[in-house]
Amino acid sequence: RFNFVNVKSVRVFVPAVAAVVLACMVAVISGCVGGIGEYANGGLYPEDVVSVYVEMFDSSSLRRQHEVVLTDAICKRIESETPYKIVSDRNRADTVLSGSLSSVGSGVLATDRNTGGTLEREATAVVVVSWMNLKTGELLVDSETVTGTASYSSKLGQEFDYAARVAVNNAAVRVIELMEKPW
Repeated sequence: RFNFVNVKSVRVFVPAVAAVVLACMVAVISGCVGGIGEYANGGLYPEDVVSVYVEMFDSSSLRRQHEVVLTDAICKRIESETPYKIVSDRNRADTVLSGSLSSVGSGVLATDRNTGGTLEREATAVVVVSWMNLKTGELLVDSETVTGTASYSSKLGQEFDYAARVAVNNAAVRVIELMEKPW
């Protein structure tokens, strides 16, 4: 047995489908919801910067040498993840990156409910960073605070110093993210 389609419903259906297809084509051509010109194919980082001078980060923490690890991690990440070159002479740099490691500490993440002893801890590194364009005097990043964390457990033979180094490296990742263009 054959089902026949009502001719009147086809006359209404075809224009409705055509309207939906037309609306989709307009959305694609105009850049979806954002409109023309809101999306760019450029890089993640400002193009007017070529070189960065990285000052040795200060430390307010009583735990020493983590600022050296932080500065080294930031320099390595700039070289490997950004289009910028690290320069050793501030006078030859386009920008200068500076800051301080305001704290390196530890907190408890998990305790044993039977004994109350610590099962897992978290090392935290808090960094305040500024980035200035030396050509224009503009602050590209103005005293922004980033945090890096890493968990560890002395029950598993893991030490605070190792976790602190990982936390400092994770903070360095956040510093590099601050160097990206704003969305």
